[in-house]
Amino acid sequence: MSPKELLYIEDALGHDKQIRCTCNDSAQKLENPELASFVREIGQKHVQCFNTFYGLVGGKNAG
Repeated sequence: MSPKELLYIEDALGHDKQIRCTCNDSAQKLENPELASFVREIGQKHVQCFNTFYGLVGGKNAG
Protein backbone atom coordinates (compact mmCIF):
# COMPACT_ATOMS: atom_id res chain seq x y z
CA MET A 1 0.00 0.00 0.00
CA SER A 2 1.09 3.52 -0.62
CA PRO A 3 1.73 5.93 2.25
CA LYS A 4 -1.37 7.89 1.21
CA GLU A 5 -3.53 4.76 1.42
CA LEU A 6 -2.12 3.91 4.84
CA LEU A 7 -2.92 7.42 6.07
CA TYR A 8 -6.48 7.05 4.81
CA ILE A 9 -6.89 3.77 6.70
CA GLU A 10 -5.40 5.28 9.84
CA ASP A 11 -7.79 8.23 9.60
CA ALA A 12 -10.82 5.98 9.04
CA LEU A 13 -9.96 3.81 12.05
CA GLY A 14 -9.31 6.90 14.15
CA HIS A 15 -12.65 8.45 13.23
CA ASP A 16 -14.47 5.24 14.02
CA LYS A 17 -12.75 5.03 17.40
CA GLN A 18 -13.63 8.66 18.15
CA ILE A 19 -17.30 8.07 17.34
CA ARG A 20 -17.31 4.99 19.57
CA CYS A 21 -15.78 6.90 22.49
CA THR A 22 -18.16 9.83 22.01
CA CYS A 23 -21.15 7.48 22.04
CA ASN A 24 -19.97 5.76 25.22
CA ASP A 25 -19.31 9.06 26.98
CA SER A 26 -22.64 10.50 25.87
CA ALA A 27 -24.59 7.40 26.91
CA GLN A 28 -23.18 7.69 30.44
CA LYS A 29 -24.36 11.29 30.71
CA LEU A 30 -27.88 10.76 29.37
CA GLU A 31 -30.68 10.54 31.89
CA ASN A 32 -33.21 8.95 29.55
CA PRO A 33 -32.55 5.18 29.69
CA GLU A 34 -34.02 4.50 26.23
CA LEU A 35 -31.91 7.18 24.60
CA ALA A 36 -28.80 6.05 26.48
CA SER A 37 -29.40 2.48 25.28
CA PHE A 38 -29.83 3.67 21.70
CA VAL A 39 -26.57 5.63 21.84
CA ARG A 40 -24.75 2.60 23.32
CA GLU A 41 -26.05 0.51 20.40
CA ILE A 42 -24.62 3.02 17.96
CA GLY A 43 -21.28 2.80 19.77
CA GLN A 44 -21.40 -1.00 19.60
CA LYS A 45 -22.05 -0.87 15.86
CA HIS A 46 -18.90 1.21 15.52
CA VAL A 47 -16.95 -1.44 17.45
CA GLN A 48 -18.13 -3.93 14.83
CA CYS A 49 -17.24 -1.55 11.97
CA PHE A 50 -13.81 -0.92 13.43
CA ASN A 51 -13.12 -4.63 13.87
CA THR A 52 -14.36 -5.48 10.38
CA PHE A 53 -12.33 -2.75 8.71
CA TYR A 54 -9.25 -3.52 10.80
CA GLY A 55 -9.58 -7.19 9.93
CA LEU A 56 -9.79 -6.38 6.22
CA VAL A 57 -6.44 -4.63 6.31
CA GLY A 58 -4.77 -7.57 8.01
CA GLY A 59 -5.07 -6.71 11.67
CA LYS A 60 -6.70 -8.61 14.47
CA ASN A 61 -9.88 -7.46 16.23
CA ALA A 62 -8.86 -4.65 18.54
CA GLY A 63 -12.35 -3.52 19.65
